[in-house]
Amino acid sequence: MSSTTRPLTVSISPDRRKARSRKSIKSVIWFAAVTLISVATVAPLIWTLATSFKPPAEILSGALNLISKAPTLGNYVEAFTTVPFARYFVNSLIIGVGGAVANMFFGALAGYAFAKLRFRGRAPVFGAFLASLMIPGIVTMIPTFLVLRHFPFAGGNDLTGNGGIGLLNTYWAVIVPGAAGAFAVFFMKQFFESLPDEYGEAARIDGASEFRIFAQVYFPLAKAGLAVLGILSFQAGWNNFLWPLIVLNDPNMFTVQVGLSSFVNNYSTNYGPLMAGTIISSLPVLLIFVLAQRYIIEGIAHVGTK
Repeated sequence: MSSTTRPLTVSISPDRRKARSRKSIKSVIWFAAVTLISVATVAPLIWTLATSFKPPAEILSGALNLISKAPTLGNYVEAFTTVPFARYFVNSLIIGVGGAVANMFFGALAGYAFAKLRFRGRAPVFGAFLASLMIPGIVTMIPTFLVLRHFPFAGGNDLTGNGGIGLLNTYWAVIVPGAAGAFAVFFMKQFFESLPDEYGEAARIDGASEFRIFAQVYFPLAKAGLAVLGILSFQAGWNNFLWPLIVLNDPNMFTVQVGLSSFVNNYSTNYGPLMAGTIISSLPVLLIFVLAQRYIIEGIAHVGTK
């Protein structure tokens, strides 16, 4: 008795073939879209870097060439010799670090109060903070400028805020308005709410004051959130352009972003040093983002899941 074996055949239904075909088309479209977006995002940075190494004659004649025929470092030298670019760099560093430290401390202090303390009017006040996030910054610039201009006993002002320039042309004019930003308060409130209330209750039983509970119990536990907030605050302060342009009129107080406008006038633009200065000013934030992007993503995800 003999038996014959037939090859096993698997037939794919037309519906499954259509589904696979649609999935393949979607994957191709998605890959093409991601590629185009990536190129559009990275291309300006690559062009800026390439232009910073081109001699002046080649910048306009071969603007689209990414590889220079005669690369030079003269643009970087000119960026530091034409204007006090090193001074601008130091100013931006002071403002960025000072703003980050102020945002971390006051944001954490307010966030702790909203998260762990129960007081009358807590919900309306916090709602006002959140509502301020929806107000464009340009709307509050004039009132903020007037407050800084008439700040008592600062910049030659008397008790009534007259007679001098107040806090204008100082680092405080840039740091103080954003010392306790609404985003910092919201971010730290969400982070403190994820920490157990039992720690604070135990400290209160031992007789600790609220500020001591904040400083010695909860503040050290919030290092991850504070690191993320500090990085984001530093990047925002470093990249800020409009507000320092308004309140800093002294050339010795210019930041890097404002100083770059020195290479542009009404009749011509010095593209070589401008591109070189742009690359130099981008290095700190790019370096921080590359080194700390994991912490930024984890911190935002932690707050978002609360």
